[in-house]
Parts: sequence; C-alpha cells; structure tokens
Amino acid sequence: MAVIFDSLDVSYGEVWGSYRGMTHPEPMSHALAARKHAAGMDYAVLLSAQQRPLALVERWPRGKWRVYLFDDRSWRMQMIDLAPHHTGTLLVRWNTRWQFSNEQEYASGKWTVQETTTVSADGQVEVKSKFAGPREASTTPLLAGTSDSSSVPVRRFAAPVEDFLCPVPEFGDWQVFAPFLAQQGHEPATTVILNDVSVSEGSGPLRATGIEQLFSSGACDTREGPAVIEPIDVGMLRITSGQLAVSDPGWISDLRTVAVPVGEFPVTLSLLRTTSGTEVAAARVTFLDIPPHEWEMALRPDEDLRLLGEGQFYGVGVDTGTAAFMDATRTVAEDQLDDDIFIPLGSDSQFSVELPGAEPEPNLIAFCAGEGDGAYPVWTGRTEDGQVSCVVVDFQLHSANGAE
Repeated sequence: MAVIFDSLDVSYGEVWGSYRGMTHPEPMSHALAARKHAAGMDYAVLLSAQQRPLALVERWPRGKWRVYLFDDRSWRMQMIDLAPHHTGTLLVRWNTRWQFSNEQEYASGKWTVQETTTVSADGQVEVKSKFAGPREASTTPLLAGTSDSSSVPVRRFAAPVEDFLCPVPEFGDWQVFAPFLAQQGHEPATTVILNDVSVSEGSGPLRATGIEQLFSSGACDTREGPAVIEPIDVGMLRITSGQLAVSDPGWISDLRTVAVPVGEFPVTLSLLRTTSGTEVAAARVTFLDIPPHEWEMALRPDEDLRLLGEGQFYGVGVDTGTAAFMDATRTVAEDQLDDDIFIPLGSDSQFSVELPGAEPEPNLIAFCAGEGDGAYPVWTGRTEDGQVSCVVVDFQLHSANGAE
C-alpha cells in the first residue's frame, strides 16, 4: 500500500554511504547541512513519512543532485540524477528503475530488470532495458547491474524538455522533490509540511583534550585493556624554510603545513605497549620548552572548522602505514621509499627512520602510523603569546584524556 502524506520528516547526514540504508549512517545537524550547502559541499537529506523512508536526496558539488526513491516496502527502487540545465533549472538527466523478484534478491542487489532513461539538454530521450541472465550468474551490486545481462532494443524519441525540468532547491526547500515520490506510487497532498527531525548540533569538531598525557610515561587504559606509555626520542628535525610539513612520505603532495621557527628540533614518539605488541600512539616535534597554553587543529587554507560535524577533524592522510615530519621543501625520491623507509619500519623493533640531508639541507623523520592507513588529527600547541610550542600527530590508539 503506497504512502499518502501531507508532511515529510526531514533529517540530514553525510553523503558517503547514505544510499546503503534507510537511515543516515553519519547523521548531521540542520545547521551543519546548511553550512555545507552554502559552501557548495555534499550532504544527504532523508525524506520520510509515517516512519518510512520515501526519498534519499544527495547534494553533490557543481550543482548536481541524486534522488533515491523507496516503494511502499521501503525498498530502494529508483535512482534519479539531476544536473544543471542552461535554463537555470535542474534536468532529470538519468532515471534508473529496478525490478526484483523477491526480498532475498533485493537484499543482494540482484535485479531482474533495470530500465534507464537518459535525457539530453534538448529533450532527446533514450530508454534502455537490461534483463538479468541466469540467477546464479547475477552477482554484482545493485548500482552496477549484473555480470550476465542482455539488452533489448533501445527506444529513442523526442519530448518537451520542460517535462524533465525541476527548480533548483534553496536549502530547506525539499518540497521540490515531492512530485518525484509519485513515481513510486506515493500520494502527496497539495501542500506538504516539512518537519525537521535532524540531530542536534552537538559539541562540534574533535577537540584536543589531554594531548600532553600522550607523552606522559606510565600506565593507561585502552580499548584493548591496560597498556603502558613510553616516550622515546628519535632524532633532531632540521627546518630550513620555516614551514613544517606533516605527510605520508610515500605521497608528498597537498601538504599540511605549520609555520615554525628555522633550526633543529627534537622529535619524540609515544609508544603504546600492550599485551599484543607495541605501536606508535603519537608523534611530536618540540619547538619551545614551554608547555602549550592552547591547542589548535592544523588546517589547510581551504579548510573550515564550521563544516565539521561532531567529533570530526581535518588531518593527515596515511596510505603507506607511515607518516613523517619534514621541512615543506623536502622531497623523497621514489627509489628511496622501500629501502630507506618502508623496509626498516617493517621491523618489529624499529618505529622511526631518518632520511638525512646534507647540511644545511633539511632531513626527514618518518615513523609508523599507529595501526596503519587512515586519517589522523594534527595539533599545534601554542604558548600564551601565540608562539608554536610543538606539533603533535595523534594516531588515536587510546583516548587522549585517559578514558577508554
């Protein structure tokens, strides 16, 4: 039985992975979604009625939108892609529908029929249908089609392009998408009221709490149980340009940098020793022997803390299991990576390695990145008068405030 509705519940979330379920895997507040909209960033909007999902709308950069439609069983049965049209509206560029023979095949993404309608900017329409091959051969995901499919003849015809246009929504103007719901048999009233049911703003981005404790020797608690913190000194970092860079040494590009003094400064690793082994919990380069008065997240010029949700952060990306402190002018030859960095750090007993530079050229100190690949926050500790006291990479192996 289709849903008859005169109101829609509206909630927001991160776009990545939003299509996988009927709720937001990473919900966000109305205010954060509005800031992302104003900045041209992506986010997702879930439209529901009577606690049933009707549409999942994804806003993408460059003015593009995608709408997933659900039927009365809450099955995701349709995907509509909209792109900017020269008239200042949105054009329904692609409209894909699926048919499934039973719930089991829906859950595994094995459609029996996939029909895709493509519309050009001047109203030329193409309709293509694909039929699945033998059920045992249909193994690919919902959005990719099936591995053994055949196409019926393609239908092409001209139609008024106005039939495929819709207004560009301002933030919160989700009634724009209500007419699409009729394509799955749902019946909107003449006036549809929107109810905001999104999560609260929360406490905002990740905060630097208890960073100093990451370098305090002694016992601590972790998710894996009791552990011991052991700080070790691993060498002096030479800065010649006045810009410290934090990067994966295998991918030195789009650097995250901090303006620091020129000179040589000590690098310290925080080792976390547990019953299952020893890992690098954090890394620090110290510029002044003065405890930080405050901490700030190291940001690139194009990064805005207001666009982060609760507990989120901008950080250094790691794709080789290692990170490094270096001068922003330092480079690494590709033929150095294995022999000089990755193989030495593959040893169970070696946690850091230095790539020297002939004085006065800068060197590089690389180290194991916690449990491996991922993204990690970089914190700048500043003195009361604003000078850089230290820079820390936290690999988040345990809570910086000592809590589990």
